Amino acid sequence: MSLGSRIFRKEKIDRYLETDKKFSKTMTAFDLISLGIGAVIGTGIFILPGTVAATKAGPATMLSFILAAVVCSTAAMCYAEFASALPVAGSAYSYGNLVFGEVIGWILGWALVLEYVLAVAAVSSAWGLTLSRFLLGLNLIFRTLLWVHLILLRELMVTGLPC
Repeated sequence: MSLGSRIFRKEKIDRYLETDKKFSKTMTAFDLISLGIGAVIGTGIFILPGTVAATKAGPATMLSFILAAVVCSTAAMCYAEFASALPVAGSAYSYGNLVFGEVIGWILGWALVLEYVLAVAAVSSAWGLTLSRFLLGLNLIFRTLLWVHLILLRELMVTGLPC
């Protein structure tokens, strides 16, 4: 067996189908659509585009959103095509492993891991910025309350009223 044939060896679909028999289907179409929409709309979509559009981009931001919608729709149709052709539970790793071979499946699997790491980094950065701004606002409130308290204390000391 040559190196090329070992690297691009394809998994047998029967192995995946045997594994899938152990799973029970509990999610409905509504659950899957909600999960997909929730994954697409993250914190970053509410924070970063508004900041960039206000400070740098202008109307070109809408064109980039339209382009991103077309690309995401194309990717969704590709996933739907793979899912209808290969009725197994899985993701790009499983589909790549079955269709193109083990090396491509391995590359796709690690690309998914890197994609999730990048998405988590962007969302955590946006949440960190939101939290720091919230805490900065609380600090301002605490400083204002402290200042008012000190002014009242000074007034009470000047007038001689008991504190």
